[in-house]
Amino acid sequence: MGEWKEYKLKDVAEVQTGPFGSQLHQSDYKSAGTPIITVEHLGENKILHQNLPLVGHEDKERLSKYLLEEGDIVFSRVGSVDRRAYVSDKENGWMFSGRCLRVRANREKVHPRFLSFYFGQESFKEYIRMIAVGATMPSINTDILSTVAVTLPALPEQKSIASILSSLDDKIDLLHRQNKTLETLAETLFRQWFVEETEEGWGTGKLGDFGKIICGKTPSKKIHSYFGGKIPFIKIPDMHGKTFIFDTEDTLTEEGANSQQNKFLPPKSICVSCIATVGLVTMNAFNSQTNQQINSIIPSKEIYRYFLYLKLATMKNELLAMASGGTATDNLNTGDFSNIDIIKPDDKVLELFHNQVQPNFDKIFANQIQIRTLTRLRDTLLPKLMSGEVRVKAA
Repeated sequence: MGEWKEYKLKDVAEVQTGPFGSQLHQSDYKSAGTPIITVEHLGENKILHQNLPLVGHEDKERLSKYLLEEGDIVFSRVGSVDRRAYVSDKENGWMFSGRCLRVRANREKVHPRFLSFYFGQESFKEYIRMIAVGATMPSINTDILSTVAVTLPALPEQKSIASILSSLDDKIDLLHRQNKTLETLAETLFRQWFVEETEEGWGTGKLGDFGKIICGKTPSKKIHSYFGGKIPFIKIPDMHGKTFIFDTEDTLTEEGANSQQNKFLPPKSICVSCIATVGLVTMNAFNSQTNQQINSIIPSKEIYRYFLYLKLATMKNELLAMASGGTATDNLNTGDFSNIDIIKPDDKVLELFHNQVQPNFDKIFANQIQIRTLTRLRDTLLPKLMSGEVRVKAA
């Protein structure tokens, strides 16, 4: 197998800044047209399709130099400068904003997928953060990005490496999409049973009637031995896009968690964000604790679990309204959380519903375990493949 060679990025790819503010204004956005990718749409090496601004045909023609092709890589130019996303065939012909940079690979020298994975190395991200300019708002530009060094094997080996990593990403993406479908089906059943076909004889209870309410708490940060253990410590950033939370940014030691034993949540308790970002609903995969921005309910009966989860997940607007008390920060306190009105069918109905949706959530849980395993495998392989420590045969 050939040796790896170091290049400046500008030797193997073209870097282009998005249109300046004077070229494209927010007032130019349309209700239909060509999507524009902004920093907010840069996911983990893929483009997110939610809330995309659109421009009309005339602006697309006028700004045609900012069109994207499959295989391009879009970087954040400001803020989180280590964020990047690969442009798939779904985004071919879209545009990118002035807050982004486009990297277009010279395909005779570098494989676009390989390059996108190269940019995903933690060592590369750290380097980009280090060379960014600006203290309050880090930024990079075409000159900075064009002159970074990339070390590449021969093109056939690049393709083989990209194929291995892409197959892992594809499997992870498939499992995520399957989970979304499973949860959507459970939500549809919930609406059918408890919204569209509500029975007159059902009463109304308070959320606190269905189980024990726990408001989270942060142990004393002055005691360093409380943190860095194996017990998940859930905060709002850990909740986004998760049905079950397996991993958290912060963790507690047994000593730290035992300093507030009344804050423990058994697995599959229902956690709801109630301060600032209100209305996120998840369940913890393991015995966990949360901070004070999260209220949780430990269902008193198993048949309440997914009924409560789906009920609270459909109440985001109501939770926001309850939290908006005229203060600067939305805050749904524990008392008000406990007193949320909840429709209360009899236990026979709840048991039938639970038996209908439990297989969905069991499959979601199993899929998340597999996603976690595949993600760790990919993240372990990535630096080894990109450094040549692990070599693969060229296709």
